[in-house]
Amino acid sequence: MAASVKSRPRARGATLGLAAWLAGILFFLPVAWMALTSFHSEEDAATNPPSLAASLTLDGYRDFFGAGGGASPWPSLVNSTVASVVSTLCVLVLALPAAYALSIRPVKKWTDVLFFFLSTKMLPVVAGLLPLYLFAKNTGLLDNIWLLVLLYTSMNLPIAVWMMQSFLAEVPKPVIEAAQIDGARLPTILARVVAPIALPGIAATSLICFIFSWNELLFARVLTGVVAQTAPVFLTGFITSQGLFLAKVCAASLVISLPVLAAGFAAQDKLVQGLSLGAVK
Repeated sequence: MAASVKSRPRARGATLGLAAWLAGILFFLPVAWMALTSFHSEEDAATNPPSLAASLTLDGYRDFFGAGGGASPWPSLVNSTVASVVSTLCVLVLALPAAYALSIRPVKKWTDVLFFFLSTKMLPVVAGLLPLYLFAKNTGLLDNIWLLVLLYTSMNLPIAVWMMQSFLAEVPKPVIEAAQIDGARLPTILARVVAPIALPGIAATSLICFIFSWNELLFARVLTGVVAQTAPVFLTGFITSQGLFLAKVCAASLVISLPVLAAGFAAQDKLVQGLSLGAVK
């Protein structure tokens, strides 16, 4: 009887593990299919149903990197990297003191402040598109990568403050008080005391802000042209009036997704720790 009782949690754990693996495989299948299609010719990729035994080729990647006479993707990839990395750094610099004030040194009605930050995300992005376009046009910032840096920073800052507030709330207050007794000022406390302890949460926030900035399309599509074109805008160029070049689109999508996948893989341990940091009170 005791053995059967002990086996129930094991069976339940095995069932949950199997369900998790099945869910992971289900979410991974479209990515694997996209990767396989990227190595097919346009003729084989357009067949219905597609053939798994079709011959493999690198033509889609050659066309993406401009070997076929098309535009080079490197300027767009550089623009996306600059906009995503710089805006993420700006968000961290601004969000860390704000989250510190709302968690470790809470201001009055700090919950209302958090709601105000989150309420800024309730406005549909398209509703602010025309005012932003007119502002960029009148100030000469159209097709300027630094305008995207400013927009991405303002877009991601509310989410970053909301996330980091819960992360910084887990920082032991006696450690901060000890640093203050030693004469440490606020910038030193943030850089040398709070940031190392909350590093998993900061890493999780950074990764999410980076992904949001890298994947943003609407502002980049409307407010940029050739000079500040980002990778998602470059990707839409493969959908033309002549049709959808499926193999080229899959190759381009895979290459453009690699920086996000690499960043997530490199920070996966910090990401898991950060997302669970504020979960247990």
